[in-house]
Amino acid sequence: MPLEIEQFMCRSDNFGILVHDSETGETALIDAPEERAILKAVERTGWRPDMILTTHHHPDHVEANLALKERFGLTITGPATEAERIPGIDRQVREGDTVRVGAHEAIVIETPGHTAGHISYHFAGAGIAFTADTLFALGCGRLFECKPPVMLASLQKLAALPLDTVIYCGHEYTEANARFALSIDPTNSALKERAAEIGRLRAEGRPTLPTTLAVEMATNPFLRWHDPVIRRNLGMEDAPDEAVFAEIRKRKDLS
Repeated sequence: MPLEIEQFMCRSDNFGILVHDSETGETALIDAPEERAILKAVERTGWRPDMILTTHHHPDHVEANLALKERFGLTITGPATEAERIPGIDRQVREGDTVRVGAHEAIVIETPGHTAGHISYHFAGAGIAFTADTLFALGCGRLFECKPPVMLASLQKLAALPLDTVIYCGHEYTEANARFALSIDPTNSALKERAAEIGRLRAEGRPTLPTTLAVEMATNPFLRWHDPVIRRNLGMEDAPDEAVFAEIRKRKDLS
């Protein structure tokens, strides 16, 4: 049986995500941004959460941990290197460890950059990855705790997943990300078409996620540091990959 996903808005722009195995009834939350929105999603779906799979320690991803643990008796899994900053953590995981939601197994991928211990969860059998604040649709997370080469290495790991992998991210940032992407890659026809579609979705109040790795590889400038057109637009044709990525991230920070 395939994994069922319920994606919903929390706070102002966070995504909450319930992951449900219909065969066993087991359910996981990907992060816990806001108790009220999560409880509404649980009521709507009837999926009582058994666990939280935490990606990183930022408050807008762990705010509801303790309240949900008290209410549901769930277990909380998260990155070992951030364990002291994740409320209620029960299990600490590292690169290559696995977690299960019913019959479905996910491998933990360490993806530092946004924070020093950020992790992503890849359900290879289901063809789904939860990348939170490492890889966004048309973007990547701000580098609060790491230097650009660290984030670049994390994005290279994610870029090596199968191209048909469905990507769920932590925030609805896609419209702003599209405007920036067009500023450094204005002749990319796939990007222009995607930006138009994003505008339509947002005008209708619809989410722009999930995305796929194939779409991101074709349009996301943070996965296209190697592209000769982007390099030419930046005046960095012969620069190392790390320098090109750092320049793209710097320009986005200033945009």
